[in-house]
Amino acid sequence: MARRALRDLKQRSREGWPDRPTTARPSHDHGEGHERIIGSSRHDRTGGGSVSSSVATKATTTQHAAATVGVAEHGNSAVLVTLAPGGELLDRRRIDLTQDLQTHPYHHEGSWAVGRYLNSPWARPITLGDALALVERVREAAAHGARAGLGALAAALPMPIARIALRVCPELPPTIEERITDTRAATVADSVMYREALATAAEARGWAVHWYDRGRVLGEAAVALGRPEVDAFLSAMGRALGPPWQATHKLAAAAALAAGARPVRRPPAG
Repeated sequence: MARRALRDLKQRSREGWPDRPTTARPSHDHGEGHERIIGSSRHDRTGGGSVSSSVATKATTTQHAAATVGVAEHGNSAVLVTLAPGGELLDRRRIDLTQDLQTHPYHHEGSWAVGRYLNSPWARPITLGDALALVERVREAAAHGARAGLGALAAALPMPIARIALRVCPELPPTIEERITDTRAATVADSVMYREALATAAEARGWAVHWYDRGRVLGEAAVALGRPEVDAFLSAMGRALGPPWQATHKLAAAAALAAGARPVRRPPAG
């Protein structure tokens, strides 16, 4: 199936898939998700996050097919690459989980509140109480943005989504204040907050959440494809679709390939 998907990508490139996404006729009915769009560009603002996407749907789908979403996050944004079961690219987009809020409240404002990095040129006075309240506001906004972003993705696809793959989170202290006061925890707590927001939103939609290790996921994707390496496959995918296709897109696609090869395991009800 992977070889067939790669042939499909190369065939599209020969048939003149545009180097840059072009805008197709917009659909006003996203409930069914069966609009056929080739190389479309979509810009949508919903609630807590802005979404820009490029969609390439399969000409036909099967009733029981389900897609896998791979995620590579950076700050308060995340690149989402969604693949069909055979490895064909369905969707590529970036979502911003928050708008008009500080993006690193643990590492920046939280650190300043406890006396770290006060000699940096962008530091400003803030109390610990205000820093705690800011983290909570950003967390709530990220949760809203994650729900909106994943909802928009699900509405745009021609098949349901079964899984999402997110970078594994390190273990952190349980409370916001403990994460702020612990220097090591504060450096990664913001990224963990955004990943947890996406995981919670995905689980609320009934998707299985797979956690991947960045250092191993390329090898796992190659195993899923039955190939010695995955770079050529990912490069062909990017050439067929056109820019942007950067390291984050490749990482997200590899995560989707690796997760798509695993059985769906959801937590027991209740």
